[in-house]
Amino acid sequence: MRVLVVDDDKSLADALRRGLEKEGFAVDVAHDGTDGVWLATENSYDVIVLDVMLPGLDGHDVCRKLREAADWTPILMLTAKDGADDEVEALDTGADDFLSKPFSYVVLVARLRALLRRGRTERPVVLTAGDLRLDPARHEVSRGEVPIELSPRQFSLFEFFMRRPGEVLSKAEIIEHVWDFAFEGDPNIVEVYVRLLRERVDRPFGRKSLQTVRLVGYRLDPDGG
Repeated sequence: MRVLVVDDDKSLADALRRGLEKEGFAVDVAHDGTDGVWLATENSYDVIVLDVMLPGLDGHDVCRKLREAADWTPILMLTAKDGADDEVEALDTGADDFLSKPFSYVVLVARLRALLRRGRTERPVVLTAGDLRLDPARHEVSRGEVPIELSPRQFSLFEFFMRRPGEVLSKAEIIEHVWDFAFEGDPNIVEVYVRLLRERVDRPFGRKSLQTVRLVGYRLDPDGG
């Protein structure tokens, strides 16, 4: 398996390279974010070990650029000790896992193997459907360049549609995922919130993306004109 290590601490990067090669990995090393992006773009890796604190582009920027380019190589981010903000940003920018420094080498290898078992699966940080865009981490929705304000519940419902574009979703499914399994209110609450969403994401733009499928449920058609 081929690994890219991006860390400006040359002694640590070299130690990781030697250790991973003994484990049977093929290892390339970069010491700054710019070179890390270039290597990841020019070569195919099975997993990337990426430090947060890097000269040039930091680890978050590297991760963001790769995900924006639809590169779904699993990324293990190395964060500062007790760096809760780093850990949150690492996951929000598309990293698959993180490990705080100083770390146990055997734990790092175990986590790399876990990431390799998962493989490359598409997991965009920002959801898009046609000209609709939803950023879960920043709680932002827009159509084209126009931002759309949604309440927390409206946002949750719209995110559920955005994660399953083109699928017909029943009221029961929507209530289970957007409310909860113990919801005992009127299921017609879904109709109310779909109508509110249409007032925000469709009607001002002359669109009909949120469609009713009679007797079945609702569907988000990204190209709904």
